[in-house]
Amino acid sequence: MSNLIRVLLAILLPPVGVFFTVGFGGAFWLNILLTILGYIPGIVHAVWIIARHSR
Repeated sequence: MSNLIRVLLAILLPPVGVFFTVGFGGAFWLNILLTILGYIPGIVHAVWIIARHSR
């Protein structure tokens, strides 16, 4: 899946973008927690995970 699509998904639904990048791992569950605590931290974490795994 293209990184652009993943980033767009991460902006709309952060856990979905992380799921398509790393699956059901620790980063996914952390992102759900961050998204529940605040939408912006969830987005930042999701974009960071996508950028880190695109190398």
